[in-house]
Amino acid sequence: MTISRTLPFSAFVAAALLSFITLGTAQAQQVYRIVGPDGKISFSDRAPEKMLPGSRTSTESTTAASSGTNSLPYDLRQVVQRFPVTLYTGDNCAPCGSARTMLLQRGIPFTERTVNTNEDIDALQRLSGNSNLPFGTIGSQQLSGYSQTEWTQYIDLAGYPKKSSLPANYVSQKAAPLVAIKQAEATRNATQPRSPTQVPRSTVVPSGPTPSNPAGIQF
Repeated sequence: MTISRTLPFSAFVAAALLSFITLGTAQAQQVYRIVGPDGKISFSDRAPEKMLPGSRTSTESTTAASSGTNSLPYDLRQVVQRFPVTLYTGDNCAPCGSARTMLLQRGIPFTERTVNTNEDIDALQRLSGNSNLPFGTIGSQQLSGYSQTEWTQYIDLAGYPKKSSLPANYVSQKAAPLVAIKQAEATRNATQPRSPTQVPRSTVVPSGPTPSNPAGIQF
């Protein structure tokens, strides 16, 4: 599959080195995805101070769940906070399985988002510019498609250990849909009390002769 990157490898090297120099303490990083009026998407580690008319912004939290990182070794926890890894996968996607297996074998804590619904696909296109799977992010670096050599280079440069240093009791996060709107609606509908069903009144057909039916005929 064709691989596209938002930054050349050399540029990513310089960015990573600069990040290691300037980040004296490990802080959770949050990347802001800014969509301009023309639909162009840009990323920044700073919240936009002034928004142009028609612009909209949404935040993509790049911080791994605290429950998953607190038990990590100190060195690994720092790397995860600086360059969190997110993997976007789909059903019946062999390259997606290869990317997942590589991360698990390497001992890389990562968040997995599944792309299966039309809403998921639209969200992925807004995020990456296309719908290619697998799609991955290492910090702010984006990787489209899967190449073990390519992914390994960026993971190494981010500072992840060559061999797994995960504790024996570490539990990987479960994969979750990229867009959870439908699930939220289903949950809300399930919790809402149902209105009592009205039982239609039965129609009583008079038997025997009546003024309008002197013969008492029934059908």
